[in-house]
Amino acid sequence: MSSPCDPHYAPVGDVSTALMVIDSRLRAVYDGKSGSDPEQQRMVAHFAASLGPTGLHELLDGTCTLIYVYMNWLRSLHEQRDEDVVEHAVATLVATMRMMPRTFRPEVIPTMAALLVAAGTGLSPNLWRAQYGPWTEAEMNSLEAVAALLAEHINRVTGGDPDFATRLVTDALAELEQD
Repeated sequence: MSSPCDPHYAPVGDVSTALMVIDSRLRAVYDGKSGSDPEQQRMVAHFAASLGPTGLHELLDGTCTLIYVYMNWLRSLHEQRDEDVVEHAVATLVATMRMMPRTFRPEVIPTMAALLVAAGTGLSPNLWRAQYGPWTEAEMNSLEAVAALLAEHINRVTGGDPDFATRLVTDALAELEQD
């Protein structure tokens, strides 16, 4: 039986820009820069303002697509090991979120955890979330951070390659262009 949250029905969004934002966040972390760097915050605010309302929705959908791609990859990795992605990856990510109270306010952690579970079970994160109303302002920073945490988690489980998660998506995008 098909679900209304099946990824087949989901908008893909602006995956390239979402990937650029997430990769930029990861590079800042790997370079040891603070996430509260005023220069970076100013650039992100300027960039977001240049997108306009439809561009922001495209970026939001693109970020959800990244979350789906990352969780799908993790699910296949855990299935090869005869493990459950929710038990292993989601539990680890939720524990990390709880250690970051400035990024993940306690009230958004259940939503972010459920978003990961939805993606980990093959549902579209953005269609799953749409069932519960529009995204809130409080969820925006957390959504970006979840995508960055997922990418960093993938980089770690693949031996510490800081570009693996980015390459995973860019290779998939290049493959789509060839088709």
